[in-house]
Amino acid sequence: MRFFRLLRIYLSASLSVQLAYRANFVAALLSSFANLATGLLGVLLFYSRPEIKELGGWNLESALIVVGFFTLTEGVISVWLRPNLTQLSEGIRTGTLDFLLLKPVDAQFQLSARNLNLLRLPDMLLGLGLIVWAGAALGTVTLGGALLAAVLYLSAMTMVYAIWFMLNTTAFWLVNVQNVTELFQGVFSAGRYPLQALPLWIRPVLTFVIPVAFITTIPAQALRGELGTAALFSPLVALILLVICRVLWLRALGSYTSASS
Repeated sequence: MRFFRLLRIYLSASLSVQLAYRANFVAALLSSFANLATGLLGVLLFYSRPEIKELGGWNLESALIVVGFFTLTEGVISVWLRPNLTQLSEGIRTGTLDFLLLKPVDAQFQLSARNLNLLRLPDMLLGLGLIVWAGAALGTVTLGGALLAAVLYLSAMTMVYAIWFMLNTTAFWLVNVQNVTELFQGVFSAGRYPLQALPLWIRPVLTFVIPVAFITTIPAQALRGELGTAALFSPLVALILLVICRVLWLRALGSYTSASS
């Protein structure tokens, strides 16, 4: 219950700060529409030729579901992960991390939940709206498929959190990790397309090395009534990454001597 109370306090504080600059909300909303339009344009270009009806077994409506999951994930990263985890390297460099470590609350929880960029919430809403619209247009979505897609996407978000946290935890040794997170973001951009529409050589990389397929393609497959073998491993992969994330964090704390030492 203490964690839920803290989450409520963090949410209230973030909302109070960001509502003080309401013009930023309009700018963020326009940016969200621009990001969605960019993702849609890339997919629509593939299907603009009359002779192309499917790409790798994905018709237009199915591909738009993938774009929806990609946009939703981009929103989660912008609302939750980026505002919090990118502060870790700054805390290490300036010593403000010491104040978090002295508080009687798990430091990883504090680093993961203190700040929310609610101005990017439209990204999540637009992504979710596109999933619902494309799923309705597809006409084959069932309640069971939707529930399974939700479970797989929850696993996917666990993976994204663990990867982001591990990348930023390397700041204990590298100090500046901005380039590392930008590299992941660049690779993740491939997730706006169905995995089967990409070249054969890159598919194992985006499935087993950097699990981009688990984040967008596999939940979309579940939503349209297809369950590949890889989907069965999604919760297991998420759990393994979360455990590695926690172990790496504790190891990093063990080597931390604070900026004032």
